[in-house]
Amino acid sequence: MFLSRRATQAEYFDSPGRSNAEIVQGYAELARINRIFAFADPYQRLMPKFLGRENCQALSILDLGGGDGSLGTLLTRWAAKKYGWDWRFTNLDINPRALALSQSGTSVVGSALALPFPDNNFDVVIGSQMTHHLTTEEELIQHFREAWRVSRRAIYITDLHRNVFLYGLIWLILHGGRFTKDFREDGLLSLPRGFRVADLQRLVEKAGITGSRVWLYYGSRVIVEAKK
Repeated sequence: MFLSRRATQAEYFDSPGRSNAEIVQGYAELARINRIFAFADPYQRLMPKFLGRENCQALSILDLGGGDGSLGTLLTRWAAKKYGWDWRFTNLDINPRALALSQSGTSVVGSALALPFPDNNFDVVIGSQMTHHLTTEEELIQHFREAWRVSRRAIYITDLHRNVFLYGLIWLILHGGRFTKDFREDGLLSLPRGFRVADLQRLVEKAGITGSRVWLYYGSRVIVEAKK
């Protein structure tokens, strides 16, 4: 059955052979999609409720797969303007050319499978649509294990929910929005690389993360949240 199993085909977005121009173009197109799907919404509306607003006044946050730092930039400004909170971001990505596009926060080149930080180094570790870029079950478990290790208070990770309705919606947006061919193909591959709730619940448990909650958010995202 279509989308019953997770795809593992590599995305062009992850290719080390992309030119600088392609990287810039790719992040510009990704920003368009992120605005359509309100990618910051879970971290603005849900994460403060999960942590408790009284615990959000000053946070050090590690963004896994932070790329151009756009999520950290948006959330830093939002938190300061709306509540006067001090959110300090570290953007981690394996691609230094992506991090070079970041305009705020601290940029660190590194792998989500071997985070270059000591235990309990950040208040919160987040990841927005990053987890599906990993392929094997071993990589996914190690990713959650490492995120948990370097977090002091919590992890809050979101990714795509693998379902036919969302696939159709993304197909319509990508083909109607004048996106490049490579980005359209990657977008239609990202969704099959996404997850069901049971997929991530099993991986989180195998990573040894206790007291986690894995749930479906508006049919488009699967959210992993866990407090220490």
